[in-house]
Amino acid sequence: MKIATIRLREFMNQASTTEQVIIDYVLNHPDQVAQMTIYKLAEVTFSSPSSIIRLCKKNGFSGYKEFSKSLIYEQAVRKSYKSKEMPDVTRADSIQEIVDKVMNKNILSLEETSNLIDSVVIKRCVELIHNCEKLVLFGIGASQIVAKDAQLKFTRINKMSYLSEDWHTQLLMARNMTAKDVGIIFSYSGQTSEIIECAKAAKENKAQLISITKYGSAPIIELSDHNLYVAANEYEFRSGAMSSRISQLNLVDILYTAYLNMQYEESIEILEKTQIRKESDQND
Repeated sequence: MKIATIRLREFMNQASTTEQVIIDYVLNHPDQVAQMTIYKLAEVTFSSPSSIIRLCKKNGFSGYKEFSKSLIYEQAVRKSYKSKEMPDVTRADSIQEIVDKVMNKNILSLEETSNLIDSVVIKRCVELIHNCEKLVLFGIGASQIVAKDAQLKFTRINKMSYLSEDWHTQLLMARNMTAKDVGIIFSYSGQTSEIIECAKAAKENKAQLISITKYGSAPIIELSDHNLYVAANEYEFRSGAMSSRISQLNLVDILYTAYLNMQYEESIEILEKTQIRKESDQND
């Protein structure tokens, strides 16, 4: 199920003035809009049914009917989940309040990300990873932590993956990719200039690119052949990626598990072979 409010929120910056008015009204009155006809929504936003339909289609819906169904579903899910609409972290918060807010934000991020996942795209990505000659990973900062997790997972099952902590080395790897290689780009914003340069270099060599970014429009998304999205619901108060990192790691787990399942018997043997046993395990 497509989450209407996520798509509208991320589309806001590229929307026309009329579309921004419609989006603003929907985001501030989701329950009421879910029960409105297209004509009523057009009336309260001083727009037209055709403008609303165009907005729906720009955000991946076939029309207002599908958009309305998505909005109704979303509100029903939100109401059934305890404390989803928690406020941002404040200076006066107690430790317990911080625990509750961060936990709920991460849970909500995972749930909303699940509604952005297209299983068909996941399948194509896994097939690309399986068939590629070289798997190259790209990421800077917090996204590099996610890329490192992916490298460790795929390397363990003998899908050798390449990642450098140095951006210049990442660029060199991109410039040496071929049409037989696949790159996975980790960038929450999809706008990191260094990673964009790497993506352009890889595309010049006709390598296939998979991106993991927040939903919306961004240069990395445009450059990639297949796009996987995480929900964009970070706290304004943050020292680095938080809920987005959890969601990116979750997507890595999905790709890894689907890859294992594609070659189940072989994977079991490799996992057993590559297991590094602890001293306590050997003494049991």
